[in-house]
Amino acid sequence: MSKPHYDREHHVKKATGIGDPQCFKGEAGPAKFKVGDRVRVKDLPDIFYNRCQVYTRGATATVVELVYESPPAEDEAWDNCENPEWFYSLVFKQKDLWPDYSDTFANDTLETELSERWLEPA
Repeated sequence: MSKPHYDREHHVKKATGIGDPQCFKGEAGPAKFKVGDRVRVKDLPDIFYNRCQVYTRGATATVVELVYESPPAEDEAWDNCENPEWFYSLVFKQKDLWPDYSDTFANDTLETELSERWLEPA
């Protein structure tokens, strides 16, 4: 039984002279969300690796930036780089993530980046 061959240099070949994630620009299609939109993080199943922090799942946030287009880590780990997605910078209120967070620091926020598959309108 032979082992399948994967091109482990696909990113290098595509990004050489352009940069990563710039080499995926224009491949994700129109963004589903815009700056200022309120979104909820989906609680999707994960098998192996993902970039979605468990403590953000189910929480609402505000989109503060459309960051870039790139294959999500969940796909890239399985050598699937054919479907880039938009990545968004999101801001959460700390109190929304941790209900016992002190009211003394009610204005504290956390900013992170997630791909479009993890988000839905709030």
